[in-house]
Amino acid sequence: MTVENTGRFGIAESTASASPEGLHPSAGGPIATLGGKPLLSNRGPLNLDWVKQVRVNTSAVERRAQSHVLRRTVKKDWQVAWLLRAITCMDLTTLSGDDTDERVRRLCAKARHPLRQDLVKRLGIEDLNIQVAAVCVYHHFVETARRALEGTSIRVAAVSTGFPAGLSPLSERVEEIRRSVQAGAQDIDVVITRAHVFGGRWQELYDEVAAFKQASGPAHMKVILGTGDLLTLRNVGRASMVAMMAGADFIKTSTGKEPTNATLPVGFVMTRAIREYAQETGMAVGFKPAGGIRTAKQSTEWLALMKEELGLSWMKAELFRFGASGLLNDIERQLEFHATGRYSADYRHPIA
Repeated sequence: MTVENTGRFGIAESTASASPEGLHPSAGGPIATLGGKPLLSNRGPLNLDWVKQVRVNTSAVERRAQSHVLRRTVKKDWQVAWLLRAITCMDLTTLSGDDTDERVRRLCAKARHPLRQDLVKRLGIEDLNIQVAAVCVYHHFVETARRALEGTSIRVAAVSTGFPAGLSPLSERVEEIRRSVQAGAQDIDVVITRAHVFGGRWQELYDEVAAFKQASGPAHMKVILGTGDLLTLRNVGRASMVAMMAGADFIKTSTGKEPTNATLPVGFVMTRAIREYAQETGMAVGFKPAGGIRTAKQSTEWLALMKEELGLSWMKAELFRFGASGLLNDIERQLEFHATGRYSADYRHPIA
């Protein structure tokens, strides 16, 4: 299991950060390949027959997730390569009720320089210009983040549509998206109405997500399913399909506010939905696990899942993101251990 074998730690310089022009390498061109087949960015109508045919063998998925954790490990320089790749796929996030402009500016400073400069020199990775993919904030702080990230390729992501519950009136949620895009957000993370899933109201869910997509305009839309609330893996699979049919650029597990957030069984169901969708339509959709991913080991488990289920195209920020707040701290500690042989204290790796 390897990432691209380029440079000392196998991470290609050209993929160290997201393209400043946008997520997709070339407008209208292929953004990924699956089984040697080029894939385009997503667009597609609702197919209710396809949605109703979705089935999930829960016990088989859970066994697969357990074996995945037991069988997957990377060591030494390869571990460094995977951890550096994980950093480049991060949406560094602050979504607290006590957020301030100053906290967001400090987070953006960390996004620009996620690793201490002395550690970068020790690892010999100065030329890679490692940065996170995006900074994710509430709408109120979009302009603050945009100004703090000027001159970089780091994207500004805004949570929207009545995050995290998604229960405000539809017109207000749509207007919130438009305001965030106008303020400079390049990614919009939207929340679905979970009740549509519980009631099997797939047309209503499709119409809702399609309205969000239209309001997002040029921004890339990540659709948060709130998988911890959806009760069954079959609901997760069906909601994933409807969100993709309605135009999602990414499907995302969680808000990070549910009791249960990103889990590997959910990840397998969602990535296989993405794979099936790509095989049937020729269109690629990204994936973002969020919530509860706090350790460097977890980041390599998720990257391994992407490699095995979807391939190398989904191991880059164009099609894969971590929703992360504390994850970067542990990755930096692991990289320092690799460089020095000693673990450092948490306080030496502040986020914001």
